[in-house]
Amino acid sequence: MTVSVAGTGWDTAAAVARPARPRRTGALGGAARWLLRTVALTIPVFLFATFLTFLLGAVSGLSPAGLLLGDSATPADVARVRAELGLDRPVVVQYVDWLSHVVRGDLGSSWLNGVSVTSQIGDRLAVSLSVAAFALLIAVVAGTLLGIGAAVWRGSIFDRAVTGFCSVVSALPPFVVAVALIVVFSVLLGLVPSAGYVPFSQDPGMWLTLITLPAIALSLDAVADIARQLRTGLVSAYQENYVLGAVVRGLSPRRILLVHVLRNGAGPALSVLGLRIPMLVGGAVVTESIFGMSGFGRFAADGALRGDVPVVQGTLVVAVVVVLAANLVVDTLLLRLRPAARRRS
Repeated sequence: MTVSVAGTGWDTAAAVARPARPRRTGALGGAARWLLRTVALTIPVFLFATFLTFLLGAVSGLSPAGLLLGDSATPADVARVRAELGLDRPVVVQYVDWLSHVVRGDLGSSWLNGVSVTSQIGDRLAVSLSVAAFALLIAVVAGTLLGIGAAVWRGSIFDRAVTGFCSVVSALPPFVVAVALIVVFSVLLGLVPSAGYVPFSQDPGMWLTLITLPAIALSLDAVADIARQLRTGLVSAYQENYVLGAVVRGLSPRRILLVHVLRNGAGPALSVLGLRIPMLVGGAVVTESIFGMSGFGRFAADGALRGDVPVVQGTLVVAVVVVLAANLVVDTLLLRLRPAARRRS
């Protein structure tokens, strides 16, 4: 039967028979718009960060002429070297020229030894990425398990124990934890070496052994933050009406946790994780020095102490790229884990 609403020309039968429009295109369009907005924000941040990085070297007063020619260099020699390297041009012109090389992967050459900064960073980045990635894995796994356990058994002894652990760990600097781990596991127990690094391709077992203590020392603070924020987010999500509706529908506690609560309550923990990634990169400087690793952070610190401006600029650029890429991944996960936010976009 066909029913028409007078004055509107609307056919209810046709409306019922008409298939619903697929919403997949809208979801893809929203994701594409979000990606374009994110890229549009990331590019200015990259340009601003690289300009500050270059400006620090330009206004530092350091000159390669002093390192290359020594104290006996005359003003004419210094001017000649600066002209050969293009350092006598305006700062903006130097920056544009430097950035054009950076986007092609050319970070310049060291003032001290003339070796490509890109190749030197590539040799040391594997060390830092091994430690930082393992530390990030420990932080995510341990922080997630502790946060979920504290939220599920909130008010229990386990919840109080997790809260106390997070409070104690947050007050310990990574270098204190690193020294304590060396004393216990290397000096007293003799289970692992106290320093050194072996590439994964050479000896996977020794590689894992040597990066474990540095990764633990670097990750504990992040474990505490993730566990604390995840517990807060999950406890708040458990109080929402959709959880009560899921209980009324007879869904199992595991399904409620994994499908509804965890997806909507993990946002604060992911946001903290995005903030922690730069700290992992920065904390590698101290950790690598304590454990005797010739990594990315130690290379940057040595370059700064020696006044090797291209090395400092190159390491800062790589650090900026790593942090921006990590934040982009975290933002993507946040979009996937927030249905309401995705609908609004």
